Amino acid sequence: MQGPDDSWVPAAADSDFPLANLPYGVFSGPGDEAHLGVAIGDAIFDLSLASQEGLFEGVADARLLEAETLNPLLAAGRGVWTAVRARLTELLRADSTAIAPSARDGFLVERGAVRMRKPFEPGDYVDFYSSLEHATNLGKILRPGSEPLLPNWRWIPIGYHGRSSTIVVDGTGVVRPRGQRKGPDGAPLFGPSTMLDVELEVGFVTGPGNRMGTAIPPERARDHIFGLVLVNDWSARDIQAWEYQPLGPFLGKSFATSISPWVVTLDALEPYRVPGPPQDPQPLDYLQCGQAWNYDVELTIEIQTREMRDRGLPPQIVSRSNYKDMYWNMAQQLAHATVNGTAIRPGDLYASGTISGSDAGSYGSLIELTWRGERPLELSSGERRAFLEDGDTVTMRGWCAAPGKPRIGFGSVSGTIVPAQG
Repeated sequence: MQGPDDSWVPAAADSDFPLANLPYGVFSGPGDEAHLGVAIGDAIFDLSLASQEGLFEGVADARLLEAETLNPLLAAGRGVWTAVRARLTELLRADSTAIAPSARDGFLVERGAVRMRKPFEPGDYVDFYSSLEHATNLGKILRPGSEPLLPNWRWIPIGYHGRSSTIVVDGTGVVRPRGQRKGPDGAPLFGPSTMLDVELEVGFVTGPGNRMGTAIPPERARDHIFGLVLVNDWSARDIQAWEYQPLGPFLGKSFATSISPWVVTLDALEPYRVPGPPQDPQPLDYLQCGQAWNYDVELTIEIQTREMRDRGLPPQIVSRSNYKDMYWNMAQQLAHATVNGTAIRPGDLYASGTISGSDAGSYGSLIELTWRGERPLELSSGERRAFLEDGDTVTMRGWCAAPGKPRIGFGSVSGTIVPAQG
């Protein structure tokens, strides 16, 4: 017997994409034409086609739903987002009569039969450094014998501006970057990075944006944050270590950032909103939140080497973490990013920074998991890894699950290391 939370599209009990989720993405079929879609079960509901058939008439302008990217929908704002989601739920419910049963299959495509595209075009990309555990670990690794946290860390959400042109979608190969790194005699060497790393992150995608010269306080963040994606901010630690003083990350970070293809909305994540960890000292007034802004999202990192694939060995989980433990939340990050009056735009990406827990099995980067190579990972193939080698595939997954609540998944974001070019 079907209930009010069931859809006419089948979804397994452990599916990332039940009716309660409905994340947005962009896909291409055989003709390579881009369509907006919504993941449900093992299928994609073709949002563009549904709009063309008049199923969203009076709900949203057709130009928003028939675009080749989510940016126009992001620009429309929360009122439209809420209305579109409500209509989608109505269309996909098991008891819906809006689409004749004989016509339903025409609006579905198999997820495995299409190519997923980048769901939005980011004009700007900011990466934060908001996990207390990660920042403490790196301080211990890079500045042994000193105070791990720099004096400003507990006062402001630290971040840097990344490069939006190298944000790529799940499945895109990552070319090993080349650059300068410090040699044994202190002089620089040039060549491919030998300390290629990952960073397990969650990013939020912005909506309408603000007028330049104005700020977005935490109480208005919900009007400007559409949803979340998984992020792998690939990092060349040797290049980064040589270049980062005095101005911070540059070429060691800008070569690739991978995102998952599905944007999970804040509305879908609402059952998993939780208070964050205590903040001491108390943040300045402009960073104070009147409500909970952390989310209980389980996260994993998997590695599969070329040898593991050749031998038929499955990917190995090397880390389990959770987004709920972030010291600085996304409302505070957005408030700090805009407090100087900078303008955000629809589709901008703001990543959390590496998400690490309190024990070694929950660290979100290889530099932590292996303590900068001192404690290499032991893999099921018998291989060891301090940092990534060519042919290694890294996959990150995220989901929310709890008794009495629907499972809300992000799917995954993967990338395989390609040898350096040139």
